[in-house]
Amino acid sequence: MQTLLSVKPGGPETLELTTLPDPVPKAGEILVRIHAAGVNFPDTLMIRDLYQMKPPRPFAPGGEIAGEITSVGKDVVDFLPGDRVLALTGHGGFATHVTLKPATAIKIPDDMPYEDAACFIFTYGTSYHALKDRAQLLSGETVLVLGASGGVGSAAIELAKAMGAQVIAAVSSEEKAQFCKNIGADKTLIYPRDLDRAAQRALSAEIKSLAGGEGVDVVYDAVGGDYAEPALRSLAWGGRYLVVGFPAGIPSIPLNLTLLKGCQIVGVFWGASVFRDPKGHSQNVGELFKMYRSGAICPRISVRFPLESAAEAIAKMDQRKTLGKVVVTMGTK
Repeated sequence: MQTLLSVKPGGPETLELTTLPDPVPKAGEILVRIHAAGVNFPDTLMIRDLYQMKPPRPFAPGGEIAGEITSVGKDVVDFLPGDRVLALTGHGGFATHVTLKPATAIKIPDDMPYEDAACFIFTYGTSYHALKDRAQLLSGETVLVLGASGGVGSAAIELAKAMGAQVIAAVSSEEKAQFCKNIGADKTLIYPRDLDRAAQRALSAEIKSLAGGEGVDVVYDAVGGDYAEPALRSLAWGGRYLVVGFPAGIPSIPLNLTLLKGCQIVGVFWGASVFRDPKGHSQNVGELFKMYRSGAICPRISVRFPLESAAEAIAKMDQRKTLGKVVVTMGTK
């Protein structure tokens, strides 16, 4: 098998393409021949030892894969060779093969391309958990999505629209704004790269204006940094502020704003929720597949990289220049 390994902490340039013996499934494991792997922001952090999970080295990044089961270990009863699956691996996905516990795998529809499947569960799972379970989004409400052109952001746009909400997509360029309009955003705004206090006040005022004056009901914040406070200030009474990620930095929030607005700051840790509430996760996955089959949601894959160029895929994610999803393909048929 081939795999792209992190051999020391650092950026994408530290990753090494390596050939290893093919893995053999142990009892209670399945062996998957990977066809495609999704690239997500945690991959950029994990190789630098900046993520909450720090696997022992050497390890391959890549926490989301899709492929075909080629063999199963003893005591595996729910899967057979030939089954098409997606899986959350945590890491190890930038490889041609991986062994998994069956509980991490989900069978996919026969007509679902592997590339779609590899870019499906992480972003849509995160955003659906955020909007449905954490924000309890209602039809007719208004959602502001920060970092709206990225993987989880674009998923949030599609899901919020499918749930009957109005969406304001906030991005850093006109190209990204047009992308968001194309996938269903009702309104867009372009925020500056750097925000001083005056720019923060202007941003908050623009959001409120786009929302009709009262403010937005839900903020989906996948950016953080200096954008967090003006977004929180744009909330309407009783609004919900979803903490999804902070590639722009961990913000400091004046807590008096929560009192003045009667609002909530709500953490979104989808990975933990999957293990703490497996029944709820299973229900959400079923609902997501229904939306996919209906055409309401579909991964927006903007660029594809072969495994030997997967370090470039992480670099592209690292630079925050991606539109929608980035996928690594393994050249398997």
